[in-house]
Amino acid sequence: MKNALENLLANEWINTVAIYSVTILALVVFLAIFETVTKYNNWTEIKRGNIAVAMATGGKIFGVANIFANSVRHFDSLLMTLMWGAFGFLLLLISYFMFEFLTPGFNVDDEIQEDNRAVGFIALVVSVGLSYVVSAGLASI
Repeated sequence: MKNALENLLANEWINTVAIYSVTILALVVFLAIFETVTKYNNWTEIKRGNIAVAMATGGKIFGVANIFANSVRHFDSLLMTLMWGAFGFLLLLISYFMFEFLTPGFNVDDEIQEDNRAVGFIALVVSVGLSYVVSAGLASI
């Protein structure tokens, strides 16, 4: 069975679809995790037109996708890609809590929920910027 799967994944088309599918599934799971740690409902706020939430969520999506893109680039197996992508996500999640901790003058979640676009933009940049740092770390493995 393992050998048959390896032969199947040796096909570049099938391997690409497998990587894409696993990444989309991981992205859905990781966005659900982000949804549970924020005080607001991302998709309800986005539907309402909350630009700050859209920017913060977009930064999270880009950040996770960037980490997975670099995991794909640097690891041969789908399992290793998923493991290191999940580790990168964990670091991104920790970064989100650090951002909240490093802004004692206001509550990041409350400001984003109130459509404070400046805070939403900084949340986007934190997610994107730190995803590049995580990706550089993956490249050194």
